[in-house]
Amino acid sequence: MSPESMPPRNARPLASVLETVGWTPLIRLNRVVDGARTPVYAKAEFFNPGGSVKDRIGLAMIEAAEREGRLRPGGTVVEATSGNTGVGLAIAAALKGYRCIFTMSDKFSQEKVRLLKAFGAEVIVTPAAVPPDHPDNYLQVAHRLAAELPGAILANQFYNPVNPEVHYQTTGPEIWEQTEGRVTHFVAAAGTGGTISGAGKYLKERNPAIRVVAGDPVGSIYANYFRTGEKGESQPYKVEGIGNDKLPSTLWFDVLDEVRTVTDREAFHMARRLTREEGLFVGGSSGLIVHVAARLAHELDDPDALVVCVLPDTGERYLSKLYNDEWMRENRLLEADRLTAGDLVARKEPGAPPLVGVQPESRVREALDRITAHNISQLPVLRDGACIGALLEASLMSRVIEDPSALDRRAEDLMEPPFPVVDAHVEIGAIGRLLTRQNPAVLVRRDGELAGIITRYDMVRYIAS
Repeated sequence: MSPESMPPRNARPLASVLETVGWTPLIRLNRVVDGARTPVYAKAEFFNPGGSVKDRIGLAMIEAAEREGRLRPGGTVVEATSGNTGVGLAIAAALKGYRCIFTMSDKFSQEKVRLLKAFGAEVIVTPAAVPPDHPDNYLQVAHRLAAELPGAILANQFYNPVNPEVHYQTTGPEIWEQTEGRVTHFVAAAGTGGTISGAGKYLKERNPAIRVVAGDPVGSIYANYFRTGEKGESQPYKVEGIGNDKLPSTLWFDVLDEVRTVTDREAFHMARRLTREEGLFVGGSSGLIVHVAARLAHELDDPDALVVCVLPDTGERYLSKLYNDEWMRENRLLEADRLTAGDLVARKEPGAPPLVGVQPESRVREALDRITAHNISQLPVLRDGACIGALLEASLMSRVIEDPSALDRRAEDLMEPPFPVVDAHVEIGAIGRLLTRQNPAVLVRRDGELAGIITRYDMVRYIAS
């Protein structure tokens, strides 16, 4: 069935919210690919009712357990989750009347915990800083609960064959139909591995030339295992829901052609760009995947190629993290604002003139009056809009004390070397290097004219704030 022949997605009433899972839109990325000639399209999985790609497997795993007789009326669904699988399971369980208990690492955002509870699930938060085999690890706690509670099953997304199978049955065919078979590269990330394994396998069966590229956070073991066959040691990272410190059976490495690593900073910055430049409000894993896809598009530099990447979930689950500037700065993932000289001049106290100076022929008495009136410590000496020298309060005071007649001398007779001049667009870091013990101020030029002054006091005040 071609996209033109498919009926509109919501052309008829639906029996339940579960019918809205799948057939998520494929959206072209325009600005974040930074001019790449290769088109990049994003599979927007946050259009699913629970806001993530995991809605596909939540319903499928519950229905499989029902068919197998493992899950009966009044039963309990237990799962270790980063949040999104839990939501998918909770939506299906809410309609089918099952109890849900989810274990989560304290690494994951509070938004996810609150969301699961909103669906009626019970959430047990466990420490992140424990190894996979520790009794308090969220996976171990989930296994223990499933074994101890009567009528309980473990959804077991990391080892449940239904996980990649549902993507083979749905996600892969959707991408093939939506691109009319023109997809050449499929980019996704692996948490459990279900999406990239199932969809990747389907696409390769339709066209063996399609390359499947995985993005992996720095700190995960997947990339190293793919390249060397050795698990290696995992390291902490901030991106949620992808990467791993173990090898699940739901990740089929033989489907992958390449695994690329991405830092937390790169992932989060791209996620924020997707929101601000494409209007796609997504999580950090989407940022990581699109970072890989955009880089791949530039390397291909082929308008006849077509890259499809996956946006796994919505950014609403990360408002307290990657969309929180304070959290980003605390974790050294966001640089301080890149203020310019013009910005700092504009931030001066309201009512204060941007620039106070004197003419060369002005008397020292007049200069000291201006210094006192404006509570400043230095004055540029100006002629025809240019700084030809400077008067410093401390030096003037010393000269007047030594020789009171200096009050009636001309400013140009006692002036010192002129202050440096910088353009308004120069960043604050460069200004700081110009402010020395011998040079207490820098003049700011905008459109060829002097527009303000930045002093050591201004710089210290900015740093302290």
